[in-house]
Amino acid sequence: MCKNNLKSFFSFLFKISFTLYNSAIRAAVLIQRWYRQYVARTEMRRRYTWHIFQSIEYSGEQAQIKLYNFLGYLMDNFTPSSTERNLISHIFRENDVCWDSEWERYFCYKNIEVPEVYSGPHLTFPLTVEQAVGLLEAFRNKKQLHSRYVLELLLETWKVLRMMPNINRISTCQSKEVTICGDLHGQLEDLLLIFYKNGMPSLDKPYLFNGDFVDRGKDSIEILLILFSFMLVYPCDVFLNRGNHEDHIINLRYGFTKEVLTKYKIHGKRILKLLQKIFSWLPLATIIDQKVLVLHGGISENTDLSILAKVNRHNYVSALRPPKRRNHSPAGMSIDIDLDNELWNTSRILQRRASFTYPEPLGPKDCFHNRSLQDFSNRIKANTHNELENSRKKEDILAAALSRSQQDVLSLSTDSVSSDNVKEDWRQILDLLWSDPMNQDGCIPNEVRGGGCYWGPDVTEDFLNRHNMQLIIRSHECKQEGYEFCHNRKVLTLFSASNYYDVGSNRGAYVKLGPDLVPYVVQYQASSMTRELTARQSVGRTERSALKVLREQLFAHKSDLLCAFKKFDTENKGLVSLNDWASAVESVMHLNLPWRMLCSQLVTCRSTDSMISYYDWFNELAIKGPNTDHIDQSLLETLYRHRSTLETIFRIVDTDNSGFISMEDFRQTWKLLSVYLKMEITDEDICNLAVTIDSNHDGTIDIDEFMEAFRLTDKKSRLERGRSMFMGTASDLKLEEDPNV
Repeated sequence: MCKNNLKSFFSFLFKISFTLYNSAIRAAVLIQRWYRQYVARTEMRRRYTWHIFQSIEYSGEQAQIKLYNFLGYLMDNFTPSSTERNLISHIFRENDVCWDSEWERYFCYKNIEVPEVYSGPHLTFPLTVEQAVGLLEAFRNKKQLHSRYVLELLLETWKVLRMMPNINRISTCQSKEVTICGDLHGQLEDLLLIFYKNGMPSLDKPYLFNGDFVDRGKDSIEILLILFSFMLVYPCDVFLNRGNHEDHIINLRYGFTKEVLTKYKIHGKRILKLLQKIFSWLPLATIIDQKVLVLHGGISENTDLSILAKVNRHNYVSALRPPKRRNHSPAGMSIDIDLDNELWNTSRILQRRASFTYPEPLGPKDCFHNRSLQDFSNRIKANTHNELENSRKKEDILAAALSRSQQDVLSLSTDSVSSDNVKEDWRQILDLLWSDPMNQDGCIPNEVRGGGCYWGPDVTEDFLNRHNMQLIIRSHECKQEGYEFCHNRKVLTLFSASNYYDVGSNRGAYVKLGPDLVPYVVQYQASSMTRELTARQSVGRTERSALKVLREQLFAHKSDLLCAFKKFDTENKGLVSLNDWASAVESVMHLNLPWRMLCSQLVTCRSTDSMISYYDWFNELAIKGPNTDHIDQSLLETLYRHRSTLETIFRIVDTDNSGFISMEDFRQTWKLLSVYLKMEITDEDICNLAVTIDSNHDGTIDIDEFMEAFRLTDKKSRLERGRSMFMGTASDLKLEEDPNV
């Protein structure tokens, strides 16, 4: 009996244990399923947030390249006497004296006095390592270097860079590692963290910085001065490659120009001009132990290191436009002249001929001089065939003219080469600075950025085989982990600016490369705030920032979205279903985002039957700012869609860098934009905009006030600050104000 009871008891325990076990298994499966769904949702949010940021970043770069090409087109085809040409000519440096001795006199710092009240660092040359470290500590403590020392440091840097080759070569040994850093983009805290974790540059700790030191961040000039100072102290152990943002045209849009002019109000223009020279002399690439190529952007199927080693890199002040040659004037000075214009002007034979520029004749030359920009708005649509035909006509006529009047042609400088060779060299540099890798084989134009190309694994393989190398290290692209291998681990992308889009958006990384040439990657995040956030909080914060920017983009495409919604709203009720809303938005935005999932965060105005009122939705997205009821809504939409482009033109028109432009210049700016966008903007609309901003009726427009008045988001995200031309007010820059600096 006792045995039967024990059996029953153990059987009972077994059943209970089995039931509990099954319940535990089911609970574990449910928890696992929930966790997998949570991870999947988090990853989806992380990916679409990243996609929003990256798409908008690249569209901004593309817009800047298109704008510069457009302005270059105006420079080539408008007469020197035209008002519009005069507004923009200064960015093309047409009349700059080029003798190095002349430049050195222009950049002379000796007449700039340092007042006794100045509390920042003092420099003497040749620079010592103690001074370089002291400069870094001063910047860490928010001190500012006096403009006299800035100019002196930049002049010394310029002298050193002019002695360097286009492609630096580094060798490692058993006791030496090379540390390679990617984009820093004005984020001083990242550079300080790298030096804290890895040590300061020294004879035993060489560094290679792979371009894009400036723009977007608020401390670009400080980063440059730190890197230049260490390069002067250790010229054989600190190496700098040029990036696509070491370009004064890109700096106009992405903040560096404004930063320098804000921090150095008196001598800012001279500092910027000297930096243009320095950027053009930065080496293009670096080779480590003959096996590893380090460059900023990438390669193409035509990249040839032997060509890159011989180009006159200093002629490429901006990589966005074919270079200028030097032509010696009778006075003995060297003047920069556009490659095409040099031949036209020096021959003294041919004048600008409208029929060679436009598909239709524009009348005699005296008539051409009197035409305004608006007269040409319908003529800037010449297709590629017409441009090629015009180019052939120009070359034929030029050749005939030169053969008749050789005695009238001024002698060209000895380093001049043929037009074809110069343009081929330019393409090599453009590809090197702007290209990105892709997973598919081949090489295609990089239409996303607007410059360079996409190259595939087959191009990498062929390039490495031809040059007997094993690895390409490049930067140029923000990666969430700070780095990424591709092309069978033969291409490594390295990005050193952490929290690039927003706090928590990405890590930064640097690479240590020893004699074995195996990359050792070190990751980090500079902001202390990221250590206080959970993974969920970090993703949520970045997502909110991305959605703010996305809402702005949606509002900027209001007219296109309205047309797309009406195609689904056949009864014209102002309502569409969720599926139709998602389809319509994707058909306009082309961002490949999960719009159905995003709808709950973008749209709050829904009817009881879950239909979306798109008119109410547009009201949700509307601008919270000045009274804009009297402004034409299509013009307002254009302003938001092309605000960064408009601001870039403002900065170009503001030739004295005062931050103010006259009403007439304001109108000319909008005329330039109207031609660029191929749209009509009436004088009445422009006046309405001006009246909205000119609250004190002094007849001038404050550019910063104008741009801030028409801002959708309450607070600028890091991406918005980067897309904007300027970095903010003096308080944003957190500098100790010193009027003597």
